[in-house]
Amino acid sequence: MDGSALSRFVQSANWGAICYNLLGAIPDNIYGGRIEMNWLRDTFLEPGNDSTEVERIRYAQAYILEMIGGYLMLDLSRNLVHLRWLLKLIDFRAAGEFSWGSAVLATLYQEMCGVMPPNKAKIGGCLSLLQSWARFCFPFLCPRVNHSYTFPS
Repeated sequence: MDGSALSRFVQSANWGAICYNLLGAIPDNIYGGRIEMNWLRDTFLEPGNDSTEVERIRYAQAYILEMIGGYLMLDLSRNLVHLRWLLKLIDFRAAGEFSWGSAVLATLYQEMCGVMPPNKAKIGGCLSLLQSWARFCFPFLCPRVNHSYTFPS
């Protein structure tokens, strides 16, 4: 959890201009600062050997943004990622100094607090982190297997 604090707060911004400046493309739909991860996958294909440095940087930013939205800080839709995280990827060296782990935990904690109402059915955040913690802290929740694992050949 070392590193600079990573704030989720962003003033309202012209997200189309931010996308164009950083990624070189503007998505068709921006939902309150969130874009579809399918757009990232379809727009930023893996660069070839003849790609420019700018193309490789844009691909890396899109790929990291997809990882953030798809694994680390999921929203309830499971297919949107907020562009506020793209603003943290402008400088890769600076991005490496942030405490991303704290941001993941804060997002998970916020989502866990939000599921307290009995009518809430979904949770966002890094659920694999929660599952790993539960297996470690509550071993009686782990499935008991009395035989060794075998894999089909």
